[in-house]
Amino acid sequence: MAYGDNITEGLPYPLSNPNSVRTYQISGEAYDLSINGQPFFMYTSDETPYRRQTAPYRKDQFDSSSEPGEQSLTGWWLRSQSSFHSGMGIKFYDTQRSFSSVDVRYTRYTDSRNVDVWTQGQVTLLKETANMPGVTTGIYKLISAMSGSTDVVIGYIPGTSTIKSFQADGTVITTYTPTGLGNILDGGVCTDGTRLFVADSDHIYVGPLNAASVGWSEYYATGSRVKLAWVKQRLVAAVTNSIYELTGATGSPLSLPTPVYTHPNTSWVWTSISESGGAIYASGYAGGNSAIYKFTLSSNGSMPVLTSGVIAAQLPIGEFVNKIEYYLGYLMIGTNKGVRAANVSDQDGSINYGPLIIEISVGVEDFAFRDTYVWLTGSIGGYAGLYRIDLDNEIDTLRFAYATDAYLDGVTGHGSSVDFIGNSSQIAFTTSGSNGIAVQSSTVHASSGYLQIGKIRYDTLEDKVFKIIKARVNNADGAFNIKSIDSDGNEYSIGNFDAGDFTPEVNVTYPVNAQEYMAFKFTLSRSATDSTKGPKFFGYQLKALPAVARKRIIQYPIALFDNEKDKNGVQIGYDGSAYERLSTLEAIESAGDSVRVDDFRTGESYIGIIEEINFVNRTPTGKRFTGFGGVLLVTIRSL
Repeated sequence: MAYGDNITEGLPYPLSNPNSVRTYQISGEAYDLSINGQPFFMYTSDETPYRRQTAPYRKDQFDSSSEPGEQSLTGWWLRSQSSFHSGMGIKFYDTQRSFSSVDVRYTRYTDSRNVDVWTQGQVTLLKETANMPGVTTGIYKLISAMSGSTDVVIGYIPGTSTIKSFQADGTVITTYTPTGLGNILDGGVCTDGTRLFVADSDHIYVGPLNAASVGWSEYYATGSRVKLAWVKQRLVAAVTNSIYELTGATGSPLSLPTPVYTHPNTSWVWTSISESGGAIYASGYAGGNSAIYKFTLSSNGSMPVLTSGVIAAQLPIGEFVNKIEYYLGYLMIGTNKGVRAANVSDQDGSINYGPLIIEISVGVEDFAFRDTYVWLTGSIGGYAGLYRIDLDNEIDTLRFAYATDAYLDGVTGHGSSVDFIGNSSQIAFTTSGSNGIAVQSSTVHASSGYLQIGKIRYDTLEDKVFKIIKARVNNADGAFNIKSIDSDGNEYSIGNFDAGDFTPEVNVTYPVNAQEYMAFKFTLSRSATDSTKGPKFFGYQLKALPAVARKRIIQYPIALFDNEKDKNGVQIGYDGSAYERLSTLEAIESAGDSVRVDDFRTGESYIGIIEEINFVNRTPTGKRFTGFGGVLLVTIRSL
């Protein structure tokens, strides 16, 4: 029977799959509990207690993945790294995809300054970079050369007639003074190893590499736009919009021969000339279009005259080539966007270039090569400097490991020209400003350098408590510092060790709150007593714990009878109401929907999921409860 329009009646709406959780509106009856708007009296006893416990948050099942993730929340979460030779460029340590068959994620990092990462298993300081003594002004372009047995670098200043060869200490070996030389054109100087070719806006001059003025002569009459290169044992010149093969005798200036190719666009600007085993290449641009043309040699070894250019590669619109150079089977392409590498066919000279290895907003203007490495000009943190690429570490198709290299700290701008000083290991570069020539020392280490690893989040968005980090370092010859970097990019010094200090595990005391991810920066400082020595960093291990919010499992013993009374004697219910309420809860449980729980005894209110319902039919034990019913044990997990 029904009791009228009040809360004691059967609920007028189904709760089998509620669109949202329900809230019970308190009325005159003194209920103890409400589950999704349905009120109940508690029925606690020794046999059916009210129970609360922490919900399990760890899963002990077998985990075959390489990451702990959310499927194995147990014990310490560890992250170790013992080498950094696959270079920089990742942001997140864990989600960076594995590019190749070897998982290079674990040998990469985010950023570095003044450190050498190329020896597997260790990081050391690079050699110090400073302006070449006495050569602190002028915007030079560089060419590596030998003056007798002396290692030198030839520097010339476009727009002037200044050409000099320098030793690493700034000593001038030769000042070139060809008679009649005007203002040198950018890209208008090259060498075949014994001779130097120089172009101004009227002529090309040729003379002995080691002679100041003796033996120089005018070579060819040219124009105001010239690029020179010694390739395939011949001098190739790009003059205005044409390409020439120059093999004539020296003496009175010769007229230019028939061009091997003339671009139909008179505004076309040739930017660079290079070679490979099967072809000679010339790059250029006009407006937003840029391309690389190839010239394969004829059977007699000469460059054939082309009526139409053979395009070996077309660059994306808006990206144009500054420099091309062939090395170890790859054509390196420096553009206004960065650097690419291209495979070159030995048969027909065709090329297939890859993605931008490094995106550099100021572009790449020059390359230098040694061993398996490529040095290229760029900007490092806004300062003029170099990047280095390892062609022996291809982390994806035509994408190679790279890192920052020598740079002039505090000198804004970008590197504009780079080469080695003769056959020595000393790299030199010039800047976009009038800062002369920078050179890397052969003995003195940089005063300090750092390496910053990728953000670590263990492949899960759950917050973590980062607890302990242990650095493996030999700091006998220099100081070592560890900084933590939180999710907002704030840096905190958490470990500072002088030369010779023991480096124990360090507590990650900052930040104090749990974080979704963190990164770390390791700074190396050279010896205070011997500038040729510095510390060695071998890797780290990080320990963290999941900061999973603990949930509760609460068991409610509930009286479920047809006819019930509250503590004030107010009678509630009707025949069949117990089964209806039980069915409603079972329907919610089956649907897996969330419910709202309000405990009027404690004031607790929360959203949860019904984990289990257990109903035991019992004979009423007192006058408060009569009719069909029993004890209902409802177990709810808080969310």
